[in-house]
Amino acid sequence: MISITLPDGKIREYPSAVTGAQIAKDIAPSLLKKALVVEVDGEYTDLSVEITKDSKVKIITMEDDYALELIRHDSAHCMAMAVQELFPGTQVTIGPVIENGFYYDFARDEPFSETDLEKIEKKMQQIIDQDPQTTREVWPRDKAIEHFKKIGENYKAEIIESIPKGEELSIYFHGKWHDLCRGPHLPSLGRIGKAFKLMKVAGAYWRGDSNNKMLQRIYGTCWRTKKDLEEYLHRIEEAEKRDHRKLGKALDLFHFQEESPGAVFWHQKGWSLFQSLVNFMRNKQTEAGYLEVNTPEMLDKTLWEKSGHWEKFQEHMYTTDADEKTFAIKPMNCPGHVQVFNQGLKSYKDLPLKISEFGKVHRYEPSGALHGLMRVRAFTQDDAHIFCTEEQITEESLKVTNLILDIYKSFGFHDVKLKFSDRPEKRVGDDAIWDKSEKALLDAIKASGLKYEINKGEGAFYGPKIEFVLIDAIGRDWQCGTLQVDFNLPGRLGASYVANDGSKKIPVMLHRAMFGSLERFIGILIEHHAGKFPFWLSPEQVAVLPISSEQNDYAEKVKLLLEKKGLRSIIDLRNEKINYKIREHSVSKIPVLMICGGKEVQNNSITIRRLGEEKQETISLEKAITSLQAESITPTI
Repeated sequence: MISITLPDGKIREYPSAVTGAQIAKDIAPSLLKKALVVEVDGEYTDLSVEITKDSKVKIITMEDDYALELIRHDSAHCMAMAVQELFPGTQVTIGPVIENGFYYDFARDEPFSETDLEKIEKKMQQIIDQDPQTTREVWPRDKAIEHFKKIGENYKAEIIESIPKGEELSIYFHGKWHDLCRGPHLPSLGRIGKAFKLMKVAGAYWRGDSNNKMLQRIYGTCWRTKKDLEEYLHRIEEAEKRDHRKLGKALDLFHFQEESPGAVFWHQKGWSLFQSLVNFMRNKQTEAGYLEVNTPEMLDKTLWEKSGHWEKFQEHMYTTDADEKTFAIKPMNCPGHVQVFNQGLKSYKDLPLKISEFGKVHRYEPSGALHGLMRVRAFTQDDAHIFCTEEQITEESLKVTNLILDIYKSFGFHDVKLKFSDRPEKRVGDDAIWDKSEKALLDAIKASGLKYEINKGEGAFYGPKIEFVLIDAIGRDWQCGTLQVDFNLPGRLGASYVANDGSKKIPVMLHRAMFGSLERFIGILIEHHAGKFPFWLSPEQVAVLPISSEQNDYAEKVKLLLEKKGLRSIIDLRNEKINYKIREHSVSKIPVLMICGGKEVQNNSITIRRLGEEKQETISLEKAITSLQAESITPTI
């Protein structure tokens, strides 16, 4: 007798092995029609696979989260099927599910074109309309190798040859077309629906090795409904418009070049924006009791060995030899801050001690991973470390959390997610220390009352962490701030304080970053605001535009008054028509245009035109400047 426990706790008993399809039918014939796969003791499998022991079972339908992964997986198979029907002789290699969709790598001499993608997509729709049934067969390894070599699928045969002997090989058939696959799959390809689209073709080396042949990778996206698909395509379109690399060039903020890969060349306007962020954060940190320091960018290898970074992070560090020593350019600021803490005797009365730094760090990232401001090799961290007692962890963690959330609001981010990451496989410190660290940080999260997710095994090598994830204007996630509890590093580097009982104790170290990387945060800001920054943050806040040369002197006077009030302004004295000037500076996304003609000069007034608005307002010059000065004040928390 086999006992099947359903999600509602009810138990069904069967005299012998039973399939997911049979269970679904027994529950309700309508459920069988909706059933896609079955979850057995936490593992997903096909409806046709027999369950041979007592199990917890759930029938998966389109309403379940896993359904999206299923239809994307089957879409990949459907695409491969369509490609081989349209282009005989094309070899298929691998086709996994990825975020928002799927891809498949193909071996074909002739490159796929945009027209080919349209043909493939049309063929996929035809296959889905035909609704071929899905079946699964288990083959011996040697049979599978021989078969795929015989039909010219040499890449597939190579994959099978790399699989250990004795491992079960499942072959999935969709009608007559078949492929090696772990599964599970939908009962038939008709279940995919029509909410999919092929997006692009890219090159990909076989098995990710540049020494191997270049394959062609076709990317696709797939969703439950056409509405979901349309919303996703709209987000993609918006993301392209907001691409910080394009806007950075258009707004003359920064550039990159091959002579220094992964490092930013800041232009005047971009550097102004950068400094505005630094000044904003510096003021907030000072108010919160942080002491700003500056530590060397290059430190002896021996210090990195003591800290544990050399063992865990060496591959990402830049090094140089001098004076018969090896030095490393710092990839983080933590060891330097411990050295500052270690100067002079510290008492429990000195804690919490908050040390901050806008520290330039360097980390080697593979060239293929570099992505504008979002992934660089040289960047500036708004880094800080709080040295405290174990009893102070919860209170200080709450203070950091509240400060981070309030700061994000100042930049227009009101939707923030928290993620808790616990011990990774590769770490320093014993389990007892990790138990204590994880509990302390979780207690702080729970005390905040905020919702959080758990990222299993994603903590730093020295301690657990909270990640602060921003949701931008078009719904994308951006991980920015972090808060980490560290019981390991202070002890490794000899940090201590005198406790109230006179004993010597090792402080807890809270690692904290709010922006994370200033470079990356600026990239996020550009895309979130589509280059239209809040007035207080804009590198150029006001453009003064005289209608003709007769108003140039008055325009110069206006600019001087703006500068005296601390407003960042430019003046356009070119002999161009005013509409041309308005259009050009609007494209540059300057928030406010001050237009002055004969009437404005006569009345000591100014005409105001704001970015994105058609209407104009003429007011006294004094009133206009006073109003703009109020707008330019940095938001207070």
